[in-house]
Amino acid sequence: MVWERMLDWAVTFGGRVVGAVVVLVVGYLLARVCRRLVSKLLTRLDTAPAVVSFVSRLVYVTILVLAIVTMLARFGVETASFVVVLGAVSFAIGFALQGSLANFAAGLLILVLRPFKIGDFISAAGVMGTVQDIQLFSTILSTPDNVQVLVPNSRIYGDIITNFSVKDTRRMDLPVGISYEASIQRAMEVLQDVVAGDERALKDPAPQFLVSELGDSSVNLTVRLWAESGSFWPLKFDLTRKIKEAFDENGIEIPFPQRVVHLRPMEEEAKAAS
Repeated sequence: MVWERMLDWAVTFGGRVVGAVVVLVVGYLLARVCRRLVSKLLTRLDTAPAVVSFVSRLVYVTILVLAIVTMLARFGVETASFVVVLGAVSFAIGFALQGSLANFAAGLLILVLRPFKIGDFISAAGVMGTVQDIQLFSTILSTPDNVQVLVPNSRIYGDIITNFSVKDTRRMDLPVGISYEASIQRAMEVLQDVVAGDERALKDPAPQFLVSELGDSSVNLTVRLWAESGSFWPLKFDLTRKIKEAFDENGIEIPFPQRVVHLRPMEEEAKAAS
């Protein structure tokens, strides 16, 4: 009796079992092949390693899930309800982790679109610093005072991103004030000598020396020049010091805000009031 039942079961379900095993084996092999193909394709496209790993694993798991669903269908399992339950569970998990998923999605966009890369100096989400690492959930910045800051990717991608390193050169505007008694022509000549004496100031585009404003207590000049992005701040600090020293040597005064007060005698004040 036992052997007859086993024989009947083998006749009835043997084909389904063999088919299920074949489906699983084929699905597993196909998942591995597709994962390798996707990984190689994304690598050739110079995609970020984190994106390559995530997408290839996603393809692998998706094919395996499809293979398992197909196998269950061969045994008469109602796969529609299984898919509905799986979708409900995925929705619940997604709702509970919506903040993390937002950071994850933003991290993928940053890695794919590349608004910045490791080593760039950027300003985003109210933080300014050098990019140390780009992860799927957060970006690590090192501020100018050497403090490490982890910024959620959703905050970065949802804000204005300023990348100071993407261009090779940057324009610099240096404001300089001189007194109304000073010679503008002489001040311009001193500024030209200071800028010409520093090789970090690019000759093309040529520097400009402009009278930008007639202020309350000074004639405001502007030195406009171009520099390589890597030497922008050192050049700015050095030129500011050199201009002050050159003006002192040439007797050109850099005035500070001042107010002229006229005092009238009390008798004149009384007459004016009457």
